Amino acid sequence: MSIAGLKFDNSYARELEGFYVPWKGAEVPAPKLVRFNRELAVELGLDADALDSAEGAAILSGHTAPEGATPLAMAYAGHQFGGFSPQLGDGRALLLGEVIDSHDERRDLHLKGSGRTPFSRGGDGKAVLGPVLREYIIGEAMHALGVPTTRALAAVMTGESIMRQAGAEQGAVLARVASSHLRVGTFQFFAARGETDRLRQLADYAIARHYPALAGKPDRYLQLLVQVRDRQAALIAKWMLIGFVHGVMNTDNMTISGETIDYGPCAFLDVYDPKMVFSSIDQNGRYAYGNQPQIAQWNLARLAETLLDLINPDDSDAAVRMASEVINGFPEAYQDAWLEGMRQKLGLECEEDTDMELATDLFSVMEGQNVDFTQLFRSLSHVAAGQAEAARTLFDDPAVFDGWLAAYRERLLREPGTVQERAAAMNRANPVYIPRNHMVEAALEAAAKGDLKPFERLVEVLANPFEARAGLEVYALGAPSGFGAYTTYCGT
Repeated sequence: MSIAGLKFDNSYARELEGFYVPWKGAEVPAPKLVRFNRELAVELGLDADALDSAEGAAILSGHTAPEGATPLAMAYAGHQFGGFSPQLGDGRALLLGEVIDSHDERRDLHLKGSGRTPFSRGGDGKAVLGPVLREYIIGEAMHALGVPTTRALAAVMTGESIMRQAGAEQGAVLARVASSHLRVGTFQFFAARGETDRLRQLADYAIARHYPALAGKPDRYLQLLVQVRDRQAALIAKWMLIGFVHGVMNTDNMTISGETIDYGPCAFLDVYDPKMVFSSIDQNGRYAYGNQPQIAQWNLARLAETLLDLINPDDSDAAVRMASEVINGFPEAYQDAWLEGMRQKLGLECEEDTDMELATDLFSVMEGQNVDFTQLFRSLSHVAAGQAEAARTLFDDPAVFDGWLAAYRERLLREPGTVQERAAAMNRANPVYIPRNHMVEAALEAAAKGDLKPFERLVEVLANPFEARAGLEVYALGAPSGFGAYTTYCGT
């Protein structure tokens, strides 16, 4: 079967034989598109009209493999909550193939929830509607917020009834797109088996695909580590700057491309709290909001371990020293990226040595004050214009904020440009709308009952997060008092 514009060039299947198992999606009784991302389809160079059809639903659910696809389940390992699993792999997902998009970039087309694979580890390989729509919402919101991420091409209902802990739920598949699905865990899979030749093959493939300027260089494997470090530092900084909590920062969820992947028990902060955890299984707070930078460094150290024999095959001690130097450089790389973002959020065009102290002091005064993270940063454009009351009233004790406020105002006096220009720039860095947890849950609950309007409306609002619009005030509010503690769950 073919659809106009769906042209595959499957380098992973072609160049990395033995790194996957050829597989196909499960047949499903009644595939039906719930949401199709026409904008993304056009960006990918696909025929959106042809895909937005019953034939497209069959392909995007995994029910039918289109002409040119080489569907496969990728092999990888990973540290999960600190414990190493030597074999994980795509237990309920398929890499359908790769397309070259309108920008001449290679993109994976990946299906999640398309049935059992040889890596399923006893699971049914299926997904259900709620988590599929959650990943659609969060992934597209992250894209609109300027965060590198997998994106949702389609959510497809399968016509199946899937048993979960709460009972029977509607089966669904997510079709998502990424620069690649290479993970730290992909490298760990072969390192755990001592397969150095395959590690080299994988590293060269990753370099050719994501860091082609390194190809052929004598120190390319060390420089690969540097590049992944810097991309991850920039990514985690973006998470922290918008109050995003991934929830499952296992090494199999850290990409070599520097994109956010796998939106399971993820959420956004309402009230600022560095210890905030949303995952039901993160009992010890390993992946709490405030821990995310150090966990990223820990994960990168696991990647470094897999590359040692490539970095210097003749001197393991020298390889460890070189790799350690790269990993030890993560805090500085992260701090630089975070501070750059904070300057934008605070409206600071010039750079001063005291800016880091000013930024970190703001988080110190926020802690324990029940401050809405997103609302506070959005309100700072009013502070820059001389109107501080909206920010002050977000604090339980506004006097706690006043000392920082005085220092901030004094700092702004040394900034160029007009107040209006500064406020506009700040509003381009501080969103009005994020995927508020209670709004996401309300949309998913309505969808489960057959009402997709709240989901559609939420996706529409989040596509333009930086522009305040009349009539959408409810989407900018934190959770109501009766919403309670928010808990999310792994798996679907």
